[in-house]
Amino acid sequence: MLLIKNGNIHDAVKEQSFKADILIADGIIKEIAENIVCEKADVVDAEGLQVYPGFVEAHGHIGLDGYGMGFEGRDYNERGDVCTPYLRGIDGVKAMDPAFQHAANAGVTTVCTGPGSANVVGGTFTTIKTIGKRSDDMIVRDNVAMKCAFGENPKNVHKEKGNMTRMSTQANLRNLLEKTIEYKAKKDAAGDDITKKPPYDQKLEAMIPVIERKMPLKAHAHATDDIFSAIRVAKEYNLRLTLEHVTEGHMIVEELAKEKDIPMAVGPSLSNASKIELRNKTFATPGILANAGCQVSIITDSPVIPQEYLPLCAGLAVKSGMKPFDALKAITINAAKHAQIDDLVGSIEVGKHGDIVITDGCPFDIDTEVKYVFIKGKKVNR
Repeated sequence: MLLIKNGNIHDAVKEQSFKADILIADGIIKEIAENIVCEKADVVDAEGLQVYPGFVEAHGHIGLDGYGMGFEGRDYNERGDVCTPYLRGIDGVKAMDPAFQHAANAGVTTVCTGPGSANVVGGTFTTIKTIGKRSDDMIVRDNVAMKCAFGENPKNVHKEKGNMTRMSTQANLRNLLEKTIEYKAKKDAAGDDITKKPPYDQKLEAMIPVIERKMPLKAHAHATDDIFSAIRVAKEYNLRLTLEHVTEGHMIVEELAKEKDIPMAVGPSLSNASKIELRNKTFATPGILANAGCQVSIITDSPVIPQEYLPLCAGLAVKSGMKPFDALKAITINAAKHAQIDDLVGSIEVGKHGDIVITDGCPFDIDTEVKYVFIKGKKVNR
């Protein structure tokens, strides 16, 4: 058991911080109150320190890149096929990649990671803790979203396979969705009669949770028209959708504010405008969207920005006009909601994982020192 005493708690639920103790047992927050007494617990005195939920990355590729390994360590983009929904992000995670330790040291305790944006449909994302030796033991919740991509990436990577335009990208996506609907209908009609079932199709099996609305499409979209295209296809097929990057979202904020059920993960903003759809990149975007009532997360898209700089990105958003509490939620509870794990992480509440970051100041400030990090109540050796 772990007892954190006398800390100034920022729980990511209430804007105002408060002083209290936190008792964690079996990896779960059991009690939050003043003057908790538990003789069996290891005690950490947080007097004069700031206590936050473990930070959460809503979208990145950590563990699939290979820190310091060069091209041969990159497992996040499959170039062999235009659509690869059957790929699972967890199968590419290198659990002992040093990038995870870097992330944990900075207080990033949970990440949503998976395939990149080379494919029209790329495969499923997984949510994992940032400390462990075996990826299976790090999983928080697997197969939380199906990655798809709009814009420059799929049409450039797969142009030799006939995906040369944005029209081709959307046509390929619709084709996959239509085939999945037909495949599922045939399976349902066959019932338990195996002789009537359609031949097994790995791609279509992987897409069934998407058309059943059990799994959202996780749509890579930077430019305004690509954002609208993702929304258009999702509405056509009654799909759940999350938007990733949303680089030009500030340019269409009035329209995006109407989309109340679509979470938006903004970033990576601390990087070069390497292609045409990034020309309007700004750290003002998350604040503008949040002020309009959108559910906003801030992301590094690691390794585009190293994972440990997630709190810095939130600080730069504050510098560009985002409200500090919105910025905190953008790397905690909103990120957890985006990744469908907010019942487990993202805030300091009874019943959630004991993921705690203790600092000597605001985590958005570059001179703030992280004093302790706990993942499910266990101290991270930094």
